[in-house]
This record gives sequence, structure tokens and C-alpha cells, in this order.
Amino acid sequence: MQGKNLRNLTSPRLCIDLTTPIREVMKTRAALYATVKVSNYAGRQWIRRRGQIEERVMESRVQRDIRFLKAYAIMLTVLLAGVVVYGFTWADQKTRFDEIDVARINIVEKDGTVKLIISNKERAPDAIINGKTYPRQGGNSAGIIFLNDKGDECGGLTFSGAEKDGKAGAGAVLLFDQFNQDQTVGITYSERAGRRSAGFNVWDRPDTPIWETLKTWDAIQAMKDGPEKTDAIKKLQESGAAGARRIFVGKDPDKAAQVVLCDARGKPRIRMIVDAAGAARLEFLDEAGKVTSSLPDDSKKR
Repeated sequence: MQGKNLRNLTSPRLCIDLTTPIREVMKTRAALYATVKVSNYAGRQWIRRRGQIEERVMESRVQRDIRFLKAYAIMLTVLLAGVVVYGFTWADQKTRFDEIDVARINIVEKDGTVKLIISNKERAPDAIINGKTYPRQGGNSAGIIFLNDKGDECGGLTFSGAEKDGKAGAGAVLLFDQFNQDQTVGITYSERAGRRSAGFNVWDRPDTPIWETLKTWDAIQAMKDGPEKTDAIKKLQESGAAGARRIFVGKDPDKAAQVVLCDARGKPRIRMIVDAAGAARLEFLDEAGKVTSSLPDDSKKR
């Protein structure tokens, strides 16, 4: 019974009957342990080698990424250097255009103040006076507008021309304004129904700013039509607030070449004329516009 039990108490690893001699058991166990030790060593070596392979692969990838980043950095540096050099070179050069189509060009100072405007009719600005805009009599025209350091209009060049019902109408002006006032010198051209005038003009303007006169004019325009409004307009004109043309050198609609000198109210006082027929004369006029004397003296011919 006891021997039977001893035979059943076998080692699960060795699977050796206890009746086997102890020497054989020891040999078998030694051989088994050696096999396990070799197997464990081989496993550790494989794990270590696998780790080395993975480390080498990772190192290779890192080196490849570093080479890529170096190449990228060099390319980016060269590109930026090229842009900087091109920028400095381009800044010293003027851009040239053979032809451009544009509706409006604003010439501005460094602080953004507009000093000159070139535009077509649609994009032409309204008159700018003391920072406020006012519509132009007869509407806007294509051309050039000059502005002073305040940003107010101080002159310009405008022109127009068209046909309506077979009749031509055209006009052009080059004007320069008195400071805080209207035009004081300019060249004008006008054509209506075959009658043309053109010449050089000089205007006299008051010291009162033009916007003060415009306020008075707007108040008059707001009045109801009637004698009172008519008298107010007449008084404003006679006051000289609107100024007056003092000199005209040019051609009138009757094709006469004239030099006209006017008084402070704009009334002609001296006229030097060569008419369409070639006759020349010099006339002196009174305040009412009546010729008081002339050369040659027409009274002697009578």
C-alpha cells in the first residue's frame, strides 16, 4: 500500500516513477534544467536582438527625419533670402505699365491725405469745401481734381462733350481756386448750338470763406418764390460775396477776339476788340455798360 502510494507521488515535470534510481532521476533533472536554461537564454538573446533591430530601425528613421528637416531648413532659408533680396531690389525699381484701364486714381500723401483725383464721370467726386461735400452745378465730369493740405478742393481740370438732337455741346475748364474760396484764375471753353467761347479768366474773390456764402445761398434757396426771394438774390450778388470776373482774354460767341477789363462788380469798363470782320476798336464803358468813348472815335465819323 505504501509502495503503491510512493509510486503515485511522481513529479509532474519529471514524470519519473519513484522507483527509478535516484542517480537516473538526477541526470534527467539536470538534462531538463539545462534544456530550459538554454531555451531561456535563447529567448533572452532573441528579445535582446529584436530590441537592437528595432533600435537601429528607429535610429535610421530619426536620422532620415533629421536629414529631411535640414534640407527643408536650407531650402526655406534660401527662399526667404531670395524674397528679401528681391523685395529690396523691387523697392528701388519703378513699375511700368504700357496701358491700364481704371475708373479712378487717388494720389495721396504719406498720412493718407488725398491731393489729386483722376476719374471718369461716374466716379468723379463732389466738391469738397471745409470737409463737406457739395453737388456741382451741371453735375460731375471726367477729369482731374486738385486738393489742398486740408483736403478741400482747390482747382481742377474737367471736360465734356456730346451731341443731342443733332446739336453739339461741349465744355472744358482748367481752374485754380483761391484758398477757402472759388476759382481765381482759369482757362475755359464752352460750345452751345454752334456758338463758341474760349479764353483766359481772372476772378476777384472776397476774404469771406466760401462756405459762409453757401450757407446764405442755401437759406435764400429755401425761401418761397416771389419778390422777396428775388430781392435777396440781387442783394447777395451786389454785395460781392460771390466775387466777380475782372479780366477776360479770349474769343466771344460772336467770334470777336477781346480783352475785357472789369470793375469790382464784374462790369466791363474797358474792351479791346477785333471783331469777326477784322475791325478793331477800343471802348470805355460806364457802370451801366454804356460806351462813353472809343477809339477810333465813332462820333467823328458821323
